[in-house]
Formats: sequence, structure tokens, C-alpha cells
Amino acid sequence: MANAKIMKEGLEEAGLDVYGGVNAPYLWVKTPKGTGSWRFFDKLLYEANVVGTTGVGFGPSGEGYIRLTAFGNHNDCIEAMKRIKKWLR
Repeated sequence: MANAKIMKEGLEEAGLDVYGGVNAPYLWVKTPKGTGSWRFFDKLLYEANVVGTTGVGFGPSGEGYIRLTAFGNHNDCIEAMKRIKKWLR
């Protein structure tokens, strides 16, 4: 859960709305400005080099979100947050 805390704080510092990451290692991130799940996924992957899961892959209610997991290596989670913050600035 230490990774989830780091990720939640990092994503919120980057200006994103984040749900979860408190009692479970999954974080749901609202895509900014109505960007679709697939569009945000592509940009996150190719511009920030961070991979997640499209929210729409979980059904229609997931559209407009991506899901990240905190199960990764601690240093990788820190690096991913640095990349996302740099990408969104």
C-alpha cells in the first residue's frame, strides 16, 4: 500500500482526480477534460512511457478513466509518477 500512497499523491499533484489507492492497490484516474479512455491510454503510453488499463475495458461505466496498479516495484512506481508529472506540465 506504500506504492499506492505514493501514486495517489503523485497523480493528485499532477492535477488528476484519483479514486481508490487507499484500501486496495488499484487507482482509478479520471481522464482530463473529457478525454476518452483509449486516447488517454495511448498518450500516457507513448508520451510518458507509463502503461495502465483503459477504464472502458471494465465496461461502459469505466469510460473516461484509466486504472493503474500499485503492485509494481517501488522504484518503478516513483519513476512513473515523475514521468506523469513531467508529461502533464
